[in-house]
Amino acid sequence: MGQDPRTLPPSPNWYCARCSDAVPGGLFGFAARTSVFLVRVGPSAGAIPGTPPFRVIGELVGHTERVSGFTFSHHPGQYNLCATSSDDGTVKIWDVETKAVVTEHALHQHTISALHWSPQVKDLIVSGDEKGVVFCYWLNRNDSQHHFIEPRTIFCLTCSPHHEDLVAIGYKDGIVVIIDISKKGEVIHRLRGHDDEIHSIAWCPLPGEDCLSINQEENSEEPEIPNGKVIEQTPVTKGCYLATGSKDQTIRIWSCSRGRGVMILKLPFLKRRGGGIDPTVKERLWLTLHWPKDQPTQLVSSCFGGELLLWDLTQSWRRKYTLFSASSEGQNHSRIVFNLCPLQTEDDKQLLLSTSMDRDVKCWDMATLECCWTLPSLGGFAYKLAFSPVDMGCLAIGVGDGMIRVWNTLSIKNNYDVKNFWQGVKSKVTALCWHPAKEGCLAFGTDDGKVGLYDTYSNKPPQISSTYHKKTVYTLAWGPPLPPISLGGEGDRPSLTLYSCGGEGIVLQHNPWKLGGEAYDINKLIRDTNSIKYKLPVHTEISWKADGKIMALGNEDGSIEIFQVPNLKLICTIQQHHKLVNTISWHHEHGSQPELSYLMASGSNNAIIYVHNLKTVIESNPETQVTPVTITEPYRTLSGHTAKITSVAWSPHHDGRLVSASYDGTAQVWDTLREEPLCNFRGHRGRLLCVAWSPLDPDCIYSGADDFCVYKWLTSMQEHSRPPQGKKSIELEKKRLSQPKPKPKKKKKPTSRAPVKQEVYDGNEDESIRESSGPVENGVSDQEGEEEAREPEFPSGVASVESLTKKRKARSMLPLTTSLDHRSKEELHQDCLVLATAKHSKAELNKEVSADLEERFHLGLFTDRGALYRMIEVEGKGHLENGHPELFHQLMLWKGDLKGVLQTAAERGELTDSLVAMAPVAGYHVWLWAVEAFAKQLCFQDQYVKAASHLLSIHKVYEAVELLKSNHFYREAIAVAKARLRPEDPILKDLYLTWGAILEKDGHYAVAAKCYLGAACAYDAAKVLSKKGDAASLKTAAELASIVGENELSSSLALRCAQELLLARNWVGAQEALKLHESLKGQRLVFCLLELLSKHLEERQLLEAKSSSYNTWATGTAGPFVERVTAIWKSTFSLESPEQYQAALQQLQSIKYPSATNNTPSKQLLLHICHDLTLAVLSQQVASWDAAVEALLRAVVRSYDSGNFTIMQEVHSAFLPEGCDHLKHKLGEPQSLITPAFKSLEAFFIYGHLYEFWWSLSRHCPKSSVWVRAAHRRTASVEQSQQINNATPEETDSGDSQPEPNRPPELDVRLTEESKQMLITCKELFSEKHASLQNSQRTVAEVQETLAEMIRQHQKSQVCKSTTNGPDKNESEQAAEQSLSSPQNECKEEKNQPLSLPELTKRLTEANEKIAKFPESVKIWPFPDVLECCLILLHIGSQCPGSVTQDMQQQAQELLQKYGNTKVYKRYCETFCT
Repeated sequence: MGQDPRTLPPSPNWYCARCSDAVPGGLFGFAARTSVFLVRVGPSAGAIPGTPPFRVIGELVGHTERVSGFTFSHHPGQYNLCATSSDDGTVKIWDVETKAVVTEHALHQHTISALHWSPQVKDLIVSGDEKGVVFCYWLNRNDSQHHFIEPRTIFCLTCSPHHEDLVAIGYKDGIVVIIDISKKGEVIHRLRGHDDEIHSIAWCPLPGEDCLSINQEENSEEPEIPNGKVIEQTPVTKGCYLATGSKDQTIRIWSCSRGRGVMILKLPFLKRRGGGIDPTVKERLWLTLHWPKDQPTQLVSSCFGGELLLWDLTQSWRRKYTLFSASSEGQNHSRIVFNLCPLQTEDDKQLLLSTSMDRDVKCWDMATLECCWTLPSLGGFAYKLAFSPVDMGCLAIGVGDGMIRVWNTLSIKNNYDVKNFWQGVKSKVTALCWHPAKEGCLAFGTDDGKVGLYDTYSNKPPQISSTYHKKTVYTLAWGPPLPPISLGGEGDRPSLTLYSCGGEGIVLQHNPWKLGGEAYDINKLIRDTNSIKYKLPVHTEISWKADGKIMALGNEDGSIEIFQVPNLKLICTIQQHHKLVNTISWHHEHGSQPELSYLMASGSNNAIIYVHNLKTVIESNPETQVTPVTITEPYRTLSGHTAKITSVAWSPHHDGRLVSASYDGTAQVWDTLREEPLCNFRGHRGRLLCVAWSPLDPDCIYSGADDFCVYKWLTSMQEHSRPPQGKKSIELEKKRLSQPKPKPKKKKKPTSRAPVKQEVYDGNEDESIRESSGPVENGVSDQEGEEEAREPEFPSGVASVESLTKKRKARSMLPLTTSLDHRSKEELHQDCLVLATAKHSKAELNKEVSADLEERFHLGLFTDRGALYRMIEVEGKGHLENGHPELFHQLMLWKGDLKGVLQTAAERGELTDSLVAMAPVAGYHVWLWAVEAFAKQLCFQDQYVKAASHLLSIHKVYEAVELLKSNHFYREAIAVAKARLRPEDPILKDLYLTWGAILEKDGHYAVAAKCYLGAACAYDAAKVLSKKGDAASLKTAAELASIVGENELSSSLALRCAQELLLARNWVGAQEALKLHESLKGQRLVFCLLELLSKHLEERQLLEAKSSSYNTWATGTAGPFVERVTAIWKSTFSLESPEQYQAALQQLQSIKYPSATNNTPSKQLLLHICHDLTLAVLSQQVASWDAAVEALLRAVVRSYDSGNFTIMQEVHSAFLPEGCDHLKHKLGEPQSLITPAFKSLEAFFIYGHLYEFWWSLSRHCPKSSVWVRAAHRRTASVEQSQQINNATPEETDSGDSQPEPNRPPELDVRLTEESKQMLITCKELFSEKHASLQNSQRTVAEVQETLAEMIRQHQKSQVCKSTTNGPDKNESEQAAEQSLSSPQNECKEEKNQPLSLPELTKRLTEANEKIAKFPESVKIWPFPDVLECCLILLHIGSQCPGSVTQDMQQQAQELLQKYGNTKVYKRYCETFCT
């Protein structure tokens, strides 16, 4: 066996496109976790002749996170340079000879996923990241350039070996682009064809496209359209092939000259040949490529299960390939291959190196396609090392990746002859122990508490013990059987049984012949044998002395107990360590001094190793020894380590030589007898976990650590003799800390480049050999761990989330008691003494002890119930004082006083849901009382709804409803009442009505209506809906009333709705509203006539407001107005028979409108006029001519009363186009009763024409503007009924200033025949009786006005009198004087003639008597003002001489003289009668 150090390195990183590379001369490097391991291959490796020519020569240390890319410089003269990229965001350039960083950059903002050193440009390194950003970095000039080609995840990139500016990039979604970095990353080709991740890109080693005789026409699957810009006449782009491997299971060869694919190779499904992996695990594919330099017609690729294929590209249509290592079994990888890299050795051998998920690095001879050698690696912490005592040199390694390695360290042909055992393990292997005598029998224990037995010489799965530990298995040991196994018969009893110690502190004895049976806890035997009543310590280590007679148990408290077989009698306790014992080792028995076999070395979480000599204790006569010996002094003390000790091993070749492994990162060899450190190994980058001395080589030791490495090292080659102290220790700590931190992955992590989780274990090792709290394995470098961390389905950074959402610690229930238990040591000791006295004094407690107990109330926890109650009382008071009643309540509940809790809480207003929920435990009545009390409390807190809910829980429905109602929760009250009470319950109706009234008051009419409907008060619902008064509300109310049968209300609401719509001139809507009721048919006729009249007036431009929504039937304008009306009634409203007309007439006759004034709104006036006109037309249709005349007269009088002369004339022209003669004929006898009505109508007709004639004269004479003005005033604001208002000064002036002689002489007005005829008919207006009646009425009005003025003056004087005492004069006379001599009322004749009150009364009486004498027929029907007509005729006569006969002028003057004595007419009378 060679005297050379060896390294079992960590596994190459998984799922990276390029993380291994090699250079000519035989240097190979691969990325593993956060560093790169370098391997020398070939003759210069210095391997022992006959063994494979390779050696692990070093490590590049510097990155803090996983290395994702590694590439050498392939330029002669700088093979020593290489580049790495890492998840820490940096790209570092290294010199492999010095293993130091030359330079680095951190240009990338996102996780770097691809890296390549340009084969054309010496100092160019190209890298790409997950977001699609590419950086070109020129090493010599420290310059960089960035390109953002596509916003996609880059998976791999390869620089062209023929053109310095071309780079091919493969993306996650299957796109491949070729870019020109000299043209700002311009895309030369975009190659589409793959539909999944691009894993590898390989350029053809020869430029041009002559090396492959591909018939491109036949093989091309895509049309002749380039996928990018083709740069013509460029020899480089014109001729070169490119191969790409993708997860879509195909390899594609692309032609750069044509920018498209020319060949597709589909991977074959090969029959697996006994791969060493779990067949239940579904694997994903990784397809990597290598295009050999000297064989351009061949291409190497990986395949589904780890096989390598050599494709013959000259026969692509036959899919011809050769399988690597086809002849020899088991030489292929058993899992997918990630990287392939060629290597030319110094002796010109062409080799190919592959890295795989099976954790092996394999070297292939390209000449024979056979595997030359394999370098195994570790994917987890090296937890345990164990040499077989039977098969010398066979080293078992327990690894955190779930596999056991068995390394034949004596193999002559292979330095790394390692077998893997994974079946049945499925967890971290934390303990191993070979059977002392049986060949190939290896016991193992795992992180999840499993214990099993492997036969390493067979391929059978292991036997697993049916008894599991609850926690990690710390140690395994073979020892003699103990009861109950030792009590079996000779045939049933094995010579040795297996002992396992687990993290929960139990040691189990397993029967290796019956692992399916029960394993026994040895604590039972220890208790029984040694009659132990107290609690046994937690065991953490077991070790049997080689002779099998003595067993040592290490404990969590630092003690070590020594037991003797057969029944484990405790003979000695060593109280030396004060922390958890990690390792115990007995000295071998074949030393030169036999007494050395009694030496026992032990290490704990302290950094000191103790060696004890137990010869005296063991050899003393057990019979004479009554109690076990306690040892407190060690035989030897080995000090020097600076952190806890994890493993110790005695050298089998020396006396008293010991090696120890420590968390300080070193292994130390000691001469224990002289307490002297001999040599210190510092090769690991992590905390050491295990150490083993080679059984054959005295100079050789193996050690394993949490850096995923196992080192074979020689004691003679170590520079240092003792562990590092001070600065050196700090440097080592720094070195150790440069490993990845045990924190979650950084945010920057590759997206889903990993497969679905492959195995149940992961590399984030989190449990120590001995302690559940540590060590946390340094980072995620076990690749299963990497896989997991990079998988999007799995949460990353769980720890950080937990820390963010950390809940506040719950408040202590017994804070006073707890605080008293944290006092000074003296006080606590005194507590113990008082308690012991109280518990163990036989007699009654004396006063002093009782007082002590009273004072130390917290001891109630340990004495009797009375004391406990006192303690609870004190704690409860404390909670109340500190404002935590809920904790006080809980304490009372613990005591069992539920009723008391409830009463206290109710008194303090501190009842809660949970307390009330517990109330039934105290009885039904207590519960009822508690709920009521809680409801009251909730009411005080304004939580009325919750209070009502609680009342409902005890069936107090009426009370709940009343509570809600009284606090205005009507909606909730109704819901409860409706759900829980009978439908006919009066409470419900009362609720609806009360809520409805409130809603109505607040103006929420629609919801109020719903309430009234709920209460079955439909009439009220309709009424409240109509309250808003807008058309929509009225219509809804009308419809509602109609539905519920309130026809009269519905009809009135529909009419109101129509009237509202009429104001908006919405004729169509108005008619629709009226359609709701048959009883409104008459109104429909009125509205129809109104619409037609409005349209007529609008067309004549006599109405300002325009309307757009006329009914369709209103558009025709042909024919006389009345005929059009009747025609539309007939066609649209189906009015045909006299009966229908009569019915409509009766409907309308019942409606009476008040008389008009000059303040009546025009729209309302038009409606009232149209109502009368509709009655007139209907009366004509049923030949009731007298009624027709009356209705027509009413319409005319309305327009006259309102002063709307225009409307009056339009009524005349529309309804009396030929005058009143045709009506006279229809009336028949002139003596009939209708004569006064007809005479009035005729008079108004003539009156209208008279005014029109007068205005026509005024238009001819511009100077007569006064009369025109007077006439216009008449139109705009006419006097009421038959009286003319007091003349304005303007009129007075105009009357005086415009005497008849001033008419211009040049105006010659010729009258038409029609005008002459009209002036003759004006005689009808000179009605003596009407003139007399009107005069009397004017007198009455004047007297009334004077009286009103007197009253006003009297009131004024009363006010003045109360402030200043004026002269005492007859008030009424004074008032009369004032009234009649006031400037605005004075006339020249009456200026100083005040009238007395009796005089006024007399005048009033006379006038009233006169009026009473007139017949009713004259008084009922209004008549135009006779004197007004006289004045107009006289004016016409003065303006147009000869137009008015002398008789008529005479008659007019007589009437004026006779009846013009009132103030209004006096002046005009003077003008025309003097």
